[in-house]
Amino acid sequence: MNLAVNFAGVELKNPVMNASGTFGSGQEYAELTDLNRLGAVVTKGVAATPWEGNPTPRVTEVYGGMLNAIGLQNPGVDVFIERDLAFLAGYDTRVIVNVCGHTVEEYCEVVEKLNGTSADMYEINVSCPNVKAGALAFGQDAKVLEQTTKAIKAVAAKPVIMKLSPNVTSIREMALAAEAGGADAISLINTLIGMKIDIERRRFVLANKTGGFSGPAVKPVAVRMVYEASHAVKIPVIGMGGIATAEDAVEFLLAGAKAVAVGTMNFVEPRTMEKVVEGIEAYMERQGMKDISEIRMD
Repeated sequence: MNLAVNFAGVELKNPVMNASGTFGSGQEYAELTDLNRLGAVVTKGVAATPWEGNPTPRVTEVYGGMLNAIGLQNPGVDVFIERDLAFLAGYDTRVIVNVCGHTVEEYCEVVEKLNGTSADMYEINVSCPNVKAGALAFGQDAKVLEQTTKAIKAVAAKPVIMKLSPNVTSIREMALAAEAGGADAISLINTLIGMKIDIERRRFVLANKTGGFSGPAVKPVAVRMVYEASHAVKIPVIGMGGIATAEDAVEFLLAGAKAVAVGTMNFVEPRTMEKVVEGIEAYMERQGMKDISEIRMD
């Protein structure tokens, strides 16, 4: 039974990985899950300089998932290369580095520093606020997204995945913009924007007021968006958003994704990704499939 996939020219042993921001860069989970069992490890967002993130409280549970307003806290690319990439080099799995920035120049600076490292691919978080455009996220304007993709591709020595925001009018338009900019792949969805209010204290639960909504409740939205995006572009898609079981993962593959990422459920059950890999194998055996590519809609 073959679970291997060629994703934008990079061979993955299987299509299962973590969603950025839910897994650190692997260190926090190394004793709880077998990193070698995964198709790839996707790191936490990395910026050109250290980011402190948002004030606390910045995480809360909600019905069907969670809200987070971490604010992409990270130590900066130099510490990341020395500490996190060095750690991941000890495992037999692909490494996708999630890159964040406030300007196109910051994205490019990080990518250029990563070019000579062991990173296999870059996933660009375009949900970051563009400080040169009134804090509107890079991924909420198709022209800005296309231009940003072009600029990053011009300096990238590894395949570039653009991670799309669901907080847009047309996910199809954004997918096409990323492709037009030269993206090697896209991933979606990033978190939806949500809010929670404590009615007794009459205050916002998160210090940031709003946060990214993720978890099982977002899955129907994510599946629909993955279907729309994957049928609009010719480049491969990583599908994510509410995956809790192998059945959820297969649903994304049937919708058109070539790989899948597990996020919020890593906090609930650290072995979720391993279980998803095992469950996909069981599904293929049940369906009489020998190759992962056979999981597709008739």
